Amino acid sequence: MSEHAEDLPLDAAAVEQAAQARDAILGQVGRRIVGQKEVVDQMLVALFARGHCLFVGVPGLAKTLLVRTVAETLDLTFGRIQFTPDLMPSDITGTDILEEDPATGKRRYSFLKGPIFANLLLADEINRTPPKTQAALLQAMQEGKVTAAGRTFGLEPPFLVFATQNPVEQEGTYPLPEAQLDRFMFLIDVDYPNAQEEAEIVRRTTGSREQSIEPVLNAAKILEIQALVRRIYVGEDVVQYAVRLARATRPKDASAPDVVKEFVSWGAGPRASQYLVLAAKARALLGGRLNASREDVAALAGPVLTHRVLTNFHAEAERVDAAEIVRRLLEKVPRDAALTAR
Repeated sequence: MSEHAEDLPLDAAAVEQAAQARDAILGQVGRRIVGQKEVVDQMLVALFARGHCLFVGVPGLAKTLLVRTVAETLDLTFGRIQFTPDLMPSDITGTDILEEDPATGKRRYSFLKGPIFANLLLADEINRTPPKTQAALLQAMQEGKVTAAGRTFGLEPPFLVFATQNPVEQEGTYPLPEAQLDRFMFLIDVDYPNAQEEAEIVRRTTGSREQSIEPVLNAAKILEIQALVRRIYVGEDVVQYAVRLARATRPKDASAPDVVKEFVSWGAGPRASQYLVLAAKARALLGGRLNASREDVAALAGPVLTHRVLTNFHAEAERVDAAEIVRRLLEKVPRDAALTAR
């Protein structure tokens, strides 16, 4: 019987190469993007863990440029969709068009692929389109496949969706349903730059020279690193800690602290526990380590859990948001306790 890939011994040299690749990617991205190191780090963790990302930030923070730059650095095909209220599912997946064969004169339908057929898809302002069109992404995000015109097409791996959302302007928007939010491994908060970074942004963007990007990896190498992530060792204590964190977000669970019981309507599902562990593995690998730790889980609890915690009207009245609840959970959930059954 053959061994599973995750059971094979890890090559320390391969782990070191992955860490060096991360440093090289950060260096290339930094030629065009000022600051946002934590954002880029989280992007890379999600990418190598095969997870999709939802970026939340006000306009003008270079979210689109950041995703495009990462695609160039990784030498991936890039697709961009500007979501609007009149966008149709076929605008994403593609559609049949009628063509005439010049040799025979016969007409036939052929499938014209949409922008979703790319390695890295930027879904810009995803909450500006109706749920029917948002749902066109669901199958692709979960299965890596697209069904259009009665046929199913596979998407070339690696396939990742990086979506953006404006948290300020809500008029004419359609909030993402929980089922689709749950497909995103991370919710990444893109904040304003500090004063020094903003000054550097102004200098770079008002000059005459545009920074070029040199590819660091390619699709084949990315797939190798993604496979390597699965082989990073995770101890039982790390798994138990991830499960404790996820279960503590559920107000009806016996382990839920008072802050959750008071302010949360629904908590994170089992996918959150899985993503916490996978993200911890990817973070460990990119840090050049052979095993993930509870510190890796804690470091990524915010982007994994925040969009999976649905607050109630008490939280709104007290101005307590999901991010604050997750921060409090990290203080209250012990890292070394045994998991108790409900």
